[in-house]
Amino acid sequence: MKNRNSLQRRDFVKKSSLAAGALVTSPLFAKGYGFHNSVNDEIKVAVVGCGGRGSGAATQALSTKSNVKLVAMADAFEDRLKKSLKSITEAVDANKVDVPEERQFVGFEGYKQAIELCDVIILTTPPAFRPIHFAEAVAQDKHVFMEKPVATDAAGIRQVLETAEEARRKKLNVVVGLQRHYQTKYKEMMDLVHKGKIGDITSGQVYWNSAGVWVRPREAGQTEMEYQMRNWYYFTWLCGDHIVEQHIHNMDVMNWAKKGYPVKAQGIGGREVRNEADHGQIFDHHFVEYHYADGSIMNSQCRHIKNCWNQVNETLTGTKGTADFGAGLLKSHKGKVLLQHDDSQDPNPYQVEHDELFAAITKGDYKYDDTENGAKSTMTAILGRMATYSGKMITWDEAIKSNHKLVPDSFSWDTVPESAKPDAKGMYEVAVPGSTMVV
Repeated sequence: MKNRNSLQRRDFVKKSSLAAGALVTSPLFAKGYGFHNSVNDEIKVAVVGCGGRGSGAATQALSTKSNVKLVAMADAFEDRLKKSLKSITEAVDANKVDVPEERQFVGFEGYKQAIELCDVIILTTPPAFRPIHFAEAVAQDKHVFMEKPVATDAAGIRQVLETAEEARRKKLNVVVGLQRHYQTKYKEMMDLVHKGKIGDITSGQVYWNSAGVWVRPREAGQTEMEYQMRNWYYFTWLCGDHIVEQHIHNMDVMNWAKKGYPVKAQGIGGREVRNEADHGQIFDHHFVEYHYADGSIMNSQCRHIKNCWNQVNETLTGTKGTADFGAGLLKSHKGKVLLQHDDSQDPNPYQVEHDELFAAITKGDYKYDDTENGAKSTMTAILGRMATYSGKMITWDEAIKSNHKLVPDSFSWDTVPESAKPDAKGMYEVAVPGSTMVV
């Protein structure tokens, strides 16, 4: 195929020219475990995964007050890398971007070269690849910004948690893109929640109900892997289903409030309107009841259906009052306002997470260790998907020990993932509650 052959040729060129890329040396790496000792040192950044989120994250990294330069990029697809590079260059001071052809890596293996050339790596591919990319980054002693979710199955979560221990030992800063932890409104409200202003949390209601996202139809000449990678949101092995890819944000807020994670979950879900071949395998609605160890409940709902009631928010009920994070409102059960936060002047939390990460690196501080929470909040979402796919009550221990692996062991353009094989009509196996096994 013309497109695939082009990618393979580009891969060969990139690998052959790695020696030229090696001119980009790493002052952080030379000092050991990435510590940065001078505000005048240039922090070299690379991005792996050049979609919209990768472009946004790279732009935000380059918009910090630190001396940051983008020096390498990697993506499975050349056109996506080129589009991202153009977008980033137009959004920031062009002097902060130095990514010549020899440091543009195309294909499945390019992440290794990109990581080698930087001090801080931005990991923004579809989440199926996060565990292996994170492991490589830590093995190469790099600080990390990685988007949520951090895996799509329990095997990936176990790998991320194992890598987290090594990152902690090496004192590498890791920020995970659960940006509510860096959002002024959420931080102020959560501080009061943890101080007991609304009492003990007895329940939470969390929502990501929306019309859904893009669909990318199959194009002539694509291999199955190329098609799934282009239309990645609709394949469970790649995105985890929208309960994992998006709704993780809302469940993470409840976990943050509880300072813990659910012990079991049961739920319902299915495909009501989004059930064509281009919709792959994922459900268009999930409703999950999560149980915490102290008996409190989180009711979680997410939906991708047009012309329905939409809500993206988190609310908590305590023994003394309630918290509505979307409204920035804490109040007692008698109606007394305990806090009304006006967030109209608050800084952009997507920018703040980069500001804080790069400030810490510039000062040589080991300050950010988001990985364990990122992994366990991802696992919370995976637990919910297991419950809706199976129709069973699933415990946390059963879920995290599951050997039901979704992600292939290796990748090529001719690989057809075992968990996402199309039938003769181009349709994919979709979970059936009551029949599908998940543990």
